[in-house]
Amino acid sequence: MASRILIVEDEKGIADGLAFTLRQEGYQTTIARTGKEALDSFAKREPDLVLLDLMLPDTDGLAVCRTMRRTSTVPILMLTARDSEMDKVVGLEVGADDYITKPFGIQELLARVKAALRRARVRDQERGEEPQGQLVAGEIVLDPVTRTVEVHGRPVELRPKEFDLLRVLITHPGRVHRRQDLYAEIWSEADFVERGTLDVHIRWLREKIEEDPGHPRHILTIRGVGYKIVP
Repeated sequence: MASRILIVEDEKGIADGLAFTLRQEGYQTTIARTGKEALDSFAKREPDLVLLDLMLPDTDGLAVCRTMRRTSTVPILMLTARDSEMDKVVGLEVGADDYITKPFGIQELLARVKAALRRARVRDQERGEEPQGQLVAGEIVLDPVTRTVEVHGRPVELRPKEFDLLRVLITHPGRVHRRQDLYAEIWSEADFVERGTLDVHIRWLREKIEEDPGHPRHILTIRGVGYKIVP
């Protein structure tokens, strides 16, 4: 079955162009031009991926993304003319999987769409194949089936990518994971991921898991190589 893509874009020319290109690639597309239309369509059609413009006439894409994330882990790719690092960080913080700055090349967009859909399929397959047992590193307990995390017995809320990153690290305590390997495993298409994305997610994880994020005891940086987790 063809993947269903929801395009949330108020500029008709851009929306129609994206829909045409994606249909040529075999995807099913639906267009929403406002935040309200986007959320209504999202609830009714359950898309496999969302292309979400940051600037909408009735609200902003961040609010729409935040609402979608409350009930779904569907890949969300933000489209925006803003290219500052803070704008990208905010987009990631509310749950976006990727961030594409306008103007963008159509081949880059298609590559990111394919990568996001592939990661989602792998994630769904892993959920069905994960062992039932919990993964533990000291006081950190991760349940791959329910996708929950506890630290010192208290639940910790993680974004989808934060959870995936912690799962990779905690599956092999003590192993040093190279930066390029983490990019490839968590984001798949490392060439299309913004520089520094991994470091941002590591920082977010430390803020939620470490007692003193500035002096981490569990998620350690191996200078010039990557990261590892220790009990």
